[in-house]
Amino acid sequence: MTAAELADRTHRATEAAVAVAADLGLRVQRPVVLHDVFSVVVHLAPEPVVARIPVVLTGATAPDAQAARQQRELDVVAWLDQRGVPVVAPSPLVPRRPFRRDGFPMTFWELADVADDHQPYRGVDISYSAELHAALSECPAPLPFLAPFNHGLPEMLAVLDDVDVLRRGETDRARAEYAALRSILANRSAFESAFPEVEVQPIQGDGPSHNVIRTKDGIRFSDFEDVTIGPVEWDLALIGAEAVAGYDDAARQRRRRVTNPDVQRVMDAARRLQFVGCLTLMPQLPLLADALMEMVQEWRDTPLDL
Repeated sequence: MTAAELADRTHRATEAAVAVAADLGLRVQRPVVLHDVFSVVVHLAPEPVVARIPVVLTGATAPDAQAARQQRELDVVAWLDQRGVPVVAPSPLVPRRPFRRDGFPMTFWELADVADDHQPYRGVDISYSAELHAALSECPAPLPFLAPFNHGLPEMLAVLDDVDVLRRGETDRARAEYAALRSILANRSAFESAFPEVEVQPIQGDGPSHNVIRTKDGIRFSDFEDVTIGPVEWDLALIGAEAVAGYDDAARQRRRRVTNPDVQRVMDAARRLQFVGCLTLMPQLPLLADALMEMVQEWRDTPLDL
């Protein structure tokens, strides 16, 4: 997409959110785009409401699948908020459900009082992930198993032939690795058969230590779009041995399970493959190119070892 096309997409997403907000009785005078990468995030000023409109989808793309994914996120985050876990909560001024307008799915959230030193994706100490996992372990919400791997990645791999940066044979390698990993990760039963001693639980699904908002009142977790059932090792994929060791220290202090090296190796492999699948998203989000090609090189250099 060209710069003009990207700007037009942002404008249309913003207009769709403003239209839904107006239907809901909100008085939006000056929408302000706060963030624009995978989602357009818009403050519907002067209301204390933020709309998040996904525009580059890493999950399944069918509208009903999108809506189900968004509803899971809203329900889990609301549950965490009710228990005092620091999260960016769904807006109480809007019904707690996803909306859709002009092809754009969207959800509505409270406006966070962002701190001056906040930077998107700047991580926090890994102990925050252990704290979040402890809270999520009791969440009763019905969730799919390892949704980031099982829902969305197959669709991306199906069109991987259209990616011109892969070398001869690499598309076949990616699909073969997915089939091998899926024999372990397709569902909870398959995983528990492979790793009977490893517990699974609700997890954030997308690097919780980096999906935070620094507010004037402290750290708040955000972006639970990939919330899922799985081993905690998925949330720690590719963060490195030192960070995993730090997580284990924090888990011991909370009397929680420490990581399993074999599971961590499988989760790292599955996460690398997800990044390979995300090559198909580059036309929609060109700024991904450099970071993704670094991950592709790591994937090239790391044969699958199950």
